Amino acid sequence: MARPHVAEFSELPASMQLHCMQLVATIERTLRTQLRPTKVNLASLGNVVPHLHWHIVARFDWDSHFPAPIWAPAQRPVDEARLAAVQAQMPRVVSAVQAALRLLVDPA
Repeated sequence: MARPHVAEFSELPASMQLHCMQLVATIERTLRTQLRPTKVNLASLGNVVPHLHWHIVARFDWDSHFPAPIWAPAQRPVDEARLAAVQAQMPRVVSAVQAALRLLVDPA
């Protein structure tokens, strides 16, 4: 699929908007399955570099910023042990996301 440069989601044709949201939902679903976060935050931010991109962030009630946004001041110290446990899972999570996206793009 061609990836034209756009600054805003609304600049995509309707079919690409749908496909984009299917990709975002697939990643969110996979993160929820793999990591069991308290919440997943979705954001389309691009103020510094004006191009469409999505932030899909697994959040945990123990993270240092929760429930505030990740860019807000920390509300508590980082829980190093829990953070390390999540980081240790990342190779498996990345593989699961890649597999889920492959199924979405080529279900055969």
